[in-house]
Amino acid sequence: MGNSLRAAALLAFVVLSILVSLLISSVQQFGAQGVFNVTRGEEQLPEALISQLSERRREIVPLLLLNRDEDNFSDEPLDSTWDTTVWDKIARGASRASVDGMGCDSLVDMQALEVLGSGYTKLVVKANLVGGMAVALKLVNEQGIDMGKCLEEFDEPEACRELVAYKLKKEMVLLKRLQHPNVIGLRGHCESQRRAAGAEGGRLAVILEQGTPLQMIQLLQSPWEDRFKVCLDLVHLLHFLSRSPLGSVALLDFQPRQFVMVSGTLKLTDLDDISAELTHCRAGTDCTLLFPQRNFTVPCVRGVCEGLNQKRNMYNAYRYFFTYLLPHQAPPTLTHLVDHIMNSTGELKGDINETVQAFEELLAQYQSGAHLHNLPAAELTDYLLLRRVGGSGGEYRCWLSYSAQGCVLSVHSPREAAHICNSHSQCSSFSLTGQRTWSGRLLASFRSSSAQLGPDNTSDMYVKKTTVSVSPSL
Repeated sequence: MGNSLRAAALLAFVVLSILVSLLISSVQQFGAQGVFNVTRGEEQLPEALISQLSERRREIVPLLLLNRDEDNFSDEPLDSTWDTTVWDKIARGASRASVDGMGCDSLVDMQALEVLGSGYTKLVVKANLVGGMAVALKLVNEQGIDMGKCLEEFDEPEACRELVAYKLKKEMVLLKRLQHPNVIGLRGHCESQRRAAGAEGGRLAVILEQGTPLQMIQLLQSPWEDRFKVCLDLVHLLHFLSRSPLGSVALLDFQPRQFVMVSGTLKLTDLDDISAELTHCRAGTDCTLLFPQRNFTVPCVRGVCEGLNQKRNMYNAYRYFFTYLLPHQAPPTLTHLVDHIMNSTGELKGDINETVQAFEELLAQYQSGAHLHNLPAAELTDYLLLRRVGGSGGEYRCWLSYSAQGCVLSVHSPREAAHICNSHSQCSSFSLTGQRTWSGRLLASFRSSSAQLGPDNTSDMYVKKTTVSVSPSL
């Protein structure tokens, strides 16, 4: 089984290398030449393929009509020929969305490192650009099911590639319209257009900021604070989607695999399956949300199911994220706030605004240390404070540590660190360096009696008075 998986991965990488090579070759060959709108003429393509191309274009057009100055665009005809105005608008949108303004030139001499994922439509590639910048590239999956079906039916490689690439183009528009700290950043794009000279074109690469796929198993083994941060980011994203420039947006394929982590921040990376469509109704029975274990009904107000997209997102967040990440190892004195969030989202009792408020209250309590007011103040008096002293050796492992080599936990204050050290049978000291987590809490390193003390200008050491004799030189 292991050999088969390695062989499959190698094959995928070889296919990737070929695709990227073809893309770059196309860019280098035609980058400075003029672009013709049509090669062999779409009127020569099968009628069914022309119809599908037109339908894909029509799906994108409404996303381009969000600005008042673009209203007149809706009156432009969409016939069977390639309407360059549509893609011009997409390209300009991508350019404006791109902080770095990356285009085809940015991909020359890049280094493709690995395939991050592949699906029916897309291939996602991890790459390093010249200069070392890490990006993710989304390409048409030439070996994917969508491309295969089109080729089997029509045998038109270039037109099929264009058809499949519309999903990438649509995603570019969505990335432009839905810019948010918890949505993956669009860096640019490169497209080799179809040419009159008969050369192969139509290849598209979307350039994105690079993230790390979300690993739920790894998250479950992470400190509660980091798991809470993922849920907090998700709530902020859902709040934005509830009132986005497209209206209230639903994530139809709501799975952890649709998200990545970028520098500790959760980001939505796959916008294929989102919908801003309103569900029309005549009565409340037309507004039912169906889930495997639960069903919910929202009100029918003026012929529209009120808040349906928002409620769908909230319950999916509850069943895919909150259930696994929030309750486990939550600070005992904050469990009442966690329970309130779990109850309100699991039963869809509140809206997204109330959920954001509940999360912000939980964050404020956690950051302020108010939940620690019952800790015995006398515990810290059992420790001798040694300024500008650090330790080496004496590491021991503890559950949910920030370090795999020792016991490193976040604390609000030295008093909380002393309370934790007293609860560990092997702990005799802890040190604080001023290093902090995303929430502003201190990172404390706990050690056993075998630790060796020494000068360290970046550290303060707290040592149990009963276990360690300290050299006067310290």
